[in-house]
Formats: sequence, structure tokens, C-alpha cells
Amino acid sequence: MNEGELRIGGFVPFSTTDYPDHLSAVVFCQGCPWRCGYCHNAHLQPSRAAQPLRWNDILSFLETRRGLLDAVVFSGGEPTMQHALANAMRDVKARGFKAGLHTAGIYPQRLARILPLADWVGLDVKAPFDRYESVTRVPRSGARALKSAMHVLASGVTHEFRTTVDRTLLGEKELAELAADMPRLGASRYVLQTCRARDM
Repeated sequence: MNEGELRIGGFVPFSTTDYPDHLSAVVFCQGCPWRCGYCHNAHLQPSRAAQPLRWNDILSFLETRRGLLDAVVFSGGEPTMQHALANAMRDVKARGFKAGLHTAGIYPQRLARILPLADWVGLDVKAPFDRYESVTRVPRSGARALKSAMHVLASGVTHEFRTTVDRTLLGEKELAELAADMPRLGASRYVLQTCRARDM
């Protein structure tokens, strides 16, 4: 695989849930530096996939879905980990699709550069920003996430902030704090999603 090519660990050709009110395909980008305990895509955490998919093959498939799908969502893993993301987003927009992005805000400056290409962003808010390490297991991760949240809000791009509820990591106090803080921060939409248990 070309080093400048998007590293892909999975692909869903049709989804009604990954981009609100849009029919989309979902590209699961390989690699994530955080280690959230409830992660249901742990196979995407390593920077290389055991059986990587080719971006050109996915583009060929998307050519057959013009007029049938509204958008392509880049999920993960953490899409902004890859420098090839911007070109991949341009590729789908050039074919008439909207570009959606799922991100945890791990790389604020990279996210800021990519936001002009995004039509919609789903930002995962892991916990109150001063308690991020209890979820991500990475020091200073909350500061990065907060900076990314501010970039999304400043960009004006349509967005959804959401928190995965794992009761072993977030209690009622933390959830109430988030429910109050997100609107104050400026998030136009904030939702809670239930943690999906993984097979152990």
C-alpha cells in the first residue's frame, strides 16, 4: 500500500445512522492512540490493519452509488491521525457526496485544517474535559478534546457532540455535568449513546 494512501480497516456500504438524515457509506480509518475501555472498534487501534482495504477500490464502489447515497462518513479509529484524510475527503466531494467525519478530537490542529472540507462532524466527548484520562488512559487528552470542540464550534460546520455512556466510567454526576456544559459551550446538538458491549 502506498504510504500516502488512506489506511482503511473497514467499510460499510450503506448506513442510515452515521450521518443524521442522510444515507451514507462509512469508511473506518485505521489507527487510534487512545485506549478507551469501552471501544467497540479495538481492532482499529493499531496503525496498520491485518487485512487493509484499498482506497481506490472503495472509490470504484462509490462511483456505482452516485445518486443513491448522500454522503461518505470517515470514522475510526481516529481519521485525523492520517494525513491522507484531506485528499480522501476531496475525492468523495468531487464525486458529489457530502463528507462526514467522526472524530474524538485527538489532533486539534489537524482537525482545524480539515474542517473546511467537512459537511458534518460528529465529535465524541468522552467525559468532562478535566477527567478525560479516566476514559482515554492518555495524559492531557481532555485539553486536546476541548480545543477540538472549540475549533468545531468556531467553524460553523453542522455538528453533533455525543457521549458514550459506560456506567463503569461515567456516573450520574459526570453525565449531568456534561448535559449542562455542552449547551453552554455552544454545541447545537448533544446526545448520549449507550455503550455497546464487546465480546470478551
